[in-house]
Amino acid sequence: MTSLTVRAPIGGHALPVRSVPDPVFAAALVGPGVAIDPVRGGRLVAGSPVGGKVVKLHPHAFIVQVPNGAGVLVHLGIDTVQLAGEGFELLVPEGSDVVAGAGVVAWYPDVVEATGRSAVCPVIALDAAIEALSDVREAGEVAPGDPLFSWAR
Repeated sequence: MTSLTVRAPIGGHALPVRSVPDPVFAAALVGPGVAIDPVRGGRLVAGSPVGGKVVKLHPHAFIVQVPNGAGVLVHLGIDTVQLAGEGFELLVPEGSDVVAGAGVVAWYPDVVEATGRSAVCPVIALDAAIEALSDVREAGEVAPGDPLFSWAR
């Protein structure tokens, strides 16, 4: 069994996933993780939470898969798919190999909030059991690259 450290893609305030204003994320239906209420005041670059391949890439969300198959979802805001890419900029193409911290999507949390949506960003261990996560950071300020949780695989 190996342990994967999942890092903050953006800076902000860490929150428990159960507090995300979306029932699917709050109930951990796609997997457990941590949410980040991002810093405000301009353009943010969401970095990869792990090193691996960007297997899914949308303006509002991306999945990075590590070589052993574990996938981590970063969702930039809630209901942001409805924005059809407005306020988001893809920095790499889907299929890219990235190192942890490499920029994947640039976005503006203030633009998301101006549309009446939440800018909170779930960072999810896809298809993981909650017991597989340890050292979970659910409170306090986080900087890009800070550990959010460890995932035993």
